[in-house]
Parts: sequence; C-alpha cells; structure tokens
Amino acid sequence: MKALVLSGGAGTRLRPITHTSAKQMVPVANKPVLFYGLEAIAAAGIEEVGIIVGDTAQEIMDAVGDGSKMGLRVTYIPQEEPLGLAHAVLIARDFLGDDDFVMYLGDNFILGGITGLVEEFRRERPDAQILLTRVPDPRAFGVAELDASGRVIGLEEKPIHPKSDLALVGVYLFTPAVHEAVRAIKPSWRDELEITHAIEWLIRQGKSVRSTTITGYWKDTGGVEDMLEANRTVLETLITKIEGDVDDASEIIGRVEISEGAVVRRSRIVGPAVVGAGTSITDSYVGPFTSISDNCRVEDSEIEFSIVLGDSSITGVRRLESSLVGRNVQVTPAPRTRAAHRLILGDNSKVQISS
Repeated sequence: MKALVLSGGAGTRLRPITHTSAKQMVPVANKPVLFYGLEAIAAAGIEEVGIIVGDTAQEIMDAVGDGSKMGLRVTYIPQEEPLGLAHAVLIARDFLGDDDFVMYLGDNFILGGITGLVEEFRRERPDAQILLTRVPDPRAFGVAELDASGRVIGLEEKPIHPKSDLALVGVYLFTPAVHEAVRAIKPSWRDELEITHAIEWLIRQGKSVRSTTITGYWKDTGGVEDMLEANRTVLETLITKIEGDVDDASEIIGRVEISEGAVVRRSRIVGPAVVGAGTSITDSYVGPFTSISDNCRVEDSEIEFSIVLGDSSITGVRRLESSLVGRNVQVTPAPRTRAAHRLILGDNSKVQISS
C-alpha cells in the first residue's frame, strides 16, 4: 500500500504567511503540520509516499528530503497548478501503479493517526473508504449523504444547502478502481477535478464505498484560528522537558518544553508551552498554549495562545495573544507621540484641560 500526500495549494486563508511559505510547513507545537501526517502514515506501516508539490516545492523538499528520517521513501510529483484532488490522483498514476493507497491532505491534522483506519481498509478492502466527522457548518467542506444503514449514497462539494452535517476529513483510501473514476469525470464549476465527483462515479457504478465517522480531534489547518486550535490541542499532550538554561529568577509552571540552547532570564512561563532551540526569553511572560520556534527573542513582553515562527523578535510589547507571527518578524511598540491641545481662544476665555 502507498500514500499520496497533497502539499500544493495556495493557502490563501493563511496569508500573508503563505506568501513566502508553504501552508503545510507552518508549525504546530514547533513541528510542521505536514510532518504529523507523514509520521501517521509511517506509523500505519506505509513506506512509499508520493508528495504532490506546487510553487513551494523546494521548501517542502528541503524539509522532508528523501523521507528516510521518518522511515519513508518519498517521491515528489509536481503539479503545475492546483486543479483539484482528483487531478492529483490523475497525475500520480505512474507512481501509484496498481497499488491500493491512502490519500492524505498535508494541511490536515488528525489526533491519534490513521493506523486503525488503514488496518480496517486492508482487512475489508472496499473500492473506496472515506473519513467523516460532524461539523457545525458543513458548507465549507465536502459533505456526505448516508442512507438509513449508513451506506454512502451521495457527496457534495461545499454545498449551499448541505444534506447532512457529515464533512469529509482529508483522508481517503482507494483501490485502483479510482483511476477509472478520475478519468471519467469533468471539471466542476470551480474548474477543478473534484474527488467527491470521482467517489460519486464509483457509487453510480455499483462500487463499494464505505465511510467511517470519527469522534476524535480533526482540524483542517487552513486558517489562523484552526492553526491556533491545533497548536492548543497538541500542547495539551506535552510532557515537561527543560533542556535549556533557566535562571533562578525565572518561574516555570505546568507542562513546559524548553529546548537545548534556549535561555530564560527573569521570566515566567506558564504551560502548556514550548520554546525552541536558540531562543531567548528575558523579563517576559509566556502564557499557556504558546509555541515559540527556534532562534527567537522575547524581551520585556507578554504573549499567550500564539505561534511564533523562527528568527522573530518581540520586544517591549505589553500583551500579544491569539496571534500567528511569521519568520524573521520584528514586533515592537509604536513610537510614542506627544499629546498636545491646539487652541484658538477669544478674549476673557476660561478653559479647563485634563492632562
């Protein structure tokens, strides 16, 4: 069995971060979200992985390499522009061959991995298996319609009037039957080859399409709020590990990870929080659910429920929260302007001014 991981796409909901970086490389608890998916694939016993890459290919290739550090053998498959999930399957045909495969969206985060799902698919081997979860607003997702017995009878992509609240999670499992399906469908109104249309084609052909509804944690980390929430969830599982240099004037409370080479001086860190290697925190407060990446500087500031990417500095900022700070960013106070009153007063005036 192989894996097809999608790591193209423009990442418009994470701009301006994604103007200069791949959305799959934004870190959750100081690890790129893409790595969580690759590690889940390796844990499920899958070794051969094809990664679909677009404009940010070099960044992803530099980070993942040949995959050997994760126990994988990685092949990179270029996609000139994002033309839909089914298009990704289409262009990966040579890599996939006649093997079953799992398709994993690289910006999705599933707590607990996919091992059980892969084992179920290998055991029962339907033509397609989809993963579903209940969401409050399904209009932003692919949505599945099930019959009374739980069988998949229809799928819609981002419907205006959803027929259920069951959204497709970004993990799909297929036999080679899907290759005929992706060749048979036409582009949607979005001018994309939709994987939902390919799965509907399988249903119409009488193929076996099964679903598994998960109740655990899943996030499509395409937006800032989603990234912060995924970061919070991972940090909840953190185990305290202090490898950096923390002075006696500092206070570490709760589950906190401070990497080797980090320096903490006269500061208070309340976990769960993680501080990357080479980062210095001085005269500052770092609150819960905060991830600060490598080689950052936090001085005379307060930060909470935020993600700070590498090589950035935050100095003299009274309070920063619910924020996503990119790489090599400088955050400082605005220049102070002198307050002044400009008056034109007539003769015999009386004026009271609160200073």
